[in-house]
Order: sequence, then C-alpha cells, then structure tokens
Amino acid sequence: MEIDRSELRWGVEQRLEFIEFRLFWEGHVNRSDVMEQFGLSVNQASSDLNRYISFAPDNMTYDKSARTYVRGPGFKSVFGKLDAGRYLAQLRSLEDGLLDRDDCWTNYLPAFASTPTPVRGVHPENLRAVVGAIRRTEAIEINYQSLSNPEPRWRWIAPHAIAFDGFRWHARAFCMTDDCFKDFLLSRMLEVRGTAEAVTTAAEDADWHSEVTLEVGPHPELSETQAKVIALDYGMQDGKAEIKVRRALLYYTLKRLGHVDKWRIQRRMDVISMKPR
Repeated sequence: MEIDRSELRWGVEQRLEFIEFRLFWEGHVNRSDVMEQFGLSVNQASSDLNRYISFAPDNMTYDKSARTYVRGPGFKSVFGKLDAGRYLAQLRSLEDGLLDRDDCWTNYLPAFASTPTPVRGVHPENLRAVVGAIRRTEAIEINYQSLSNPEPRWRWIAPHAIAFDGFRWHARAFCMTDDCFKDFLLSRMLEVRGTAEAVTTAAEDADWHSEVTLEVGPHPELSETQAKVIALDYGMQDGKAEIKVRRALLYYTLKRLGHVDKWRIQRRMDVISMKPR
C-alpha cells in the first residue's frame, strides 16, 4: 500500500515509522512504547496505533494475553524500506557515543561491540567555519598541516562539500594555492581565519559531480565455495555487484576494498570494469 505522506505531519509520520520499526525488529509494540519514546499521552499513543492499523491492517494484531500488538504473518513495510543497515547503524552509533540509549528505537539490544577507532581531532570551531563557508559560498584561510611539509602552511580554500572516507572526514574544496579541487582533512586544519569571495563554484568540480561504477566479482582463482562466500558478503547477483562512487572518492573506495594495496584487492575481489556514468 502506498502512503500519501503529504497528508501526514512530520511528527505523526515519525511515530508511525517507529511503530513499524518495533513491529518488524521486535515483533510487538504497545502504547507505552510510543508514549515513552515520544512523551505522548495515552490518547495520543492510542490514536497513533489506530492510525497505523488503518494504513496497514494486516501488519499487526492485538494479543489479549500479552496485552500488546504483535506483528502479523502478512507484515509488509508501508513506511519505507526496513533494512539491516539502519538497525546496525544504531548499534554503531551507540557504541561510538553518537546516540543516547534513550534515543534508540530498539528496546532490546543484543550484546555488541566494534573495533575502536582513534579519535580524530576535529575542532568544532573549524568545522563550523567550513560549514559556514559552504553555506555562504565563501573562501576561508586555513592553517593546514600536510604530510608533504614539516610545518603547517596558511592557504585559501573554497569548500563546497564534506566527505567521509570510512575513517576520516574531509572538506572538498578548491585550493587557491594549487589552483585545483582537492580534499582537506578536517583534523589537519589547525586554525581558520578570514573569509573572502570564492573564485570558483561547486559546479566546476567535475570529479565531485561525476560517478564511476565499479563492477566487482570474486577473484577467478578462488574456489567455488570461496567465491560463493565473497558473493554473499557483498550481496552479489549473478556473481557480480555494482558500486557507484563519486570520482572524487574513488581512491578511498579502492583503498577500502583492497585494504592497503593492489595486491590485496586482487586477492579479495577483482575489479572487472570501471564504467563512467
């Protein structure tokens, strides 16, 4: 069933998504769940549950003995795709301290852990300056420590986007010193001073606005069983998977797929083709 979301206020839609989330992942939901999560009254929570039933009558039934609504056998998501990524992202956010337990939609949490990541020293004032420059289409002067110079250098950049490579945060910007678009690690910005009119626009960053598609598959030297495992790991269909990536982030994507170097990427999976899109 298609839901006309234009008829729903944002708060109501969020609560209906929460009801569906609980039904799918935990198999049940009741009034107190909705009340505690959103600070609602009994009548408001009951109204939301009844509204959800009107949209998806087969998705839940009331279990009188358990005094709760339970997931129906014909459950089908009506408020967006319920994927594993969102669930696992909540666990990761909790582990990293980015999400409070009270803000998590999951009532029951399995035991979980993740490999620790070194804390990146991104100064909030510098991040604020970068975001402000992006918003106002301005250039800023930064004191930047690169690996190629023993001492930090002041340079003017015109940032237009922020990117995450899976490990570190970057500002995508036009560098007025080198006269090209480059990536600048936010953690290596030591200080920001001054603003100026940007000499270029985001639209001129061709690598940011173009995509390539990596078509990957199990390496031909793997056994049939090993190839099947690799296909499962990456959700491959017919022995291949397509990964779309901005050309500006291609280096980081290949590095993550291959861990460190080309030898390892050849061992894990073979890049069959790269097709510009």
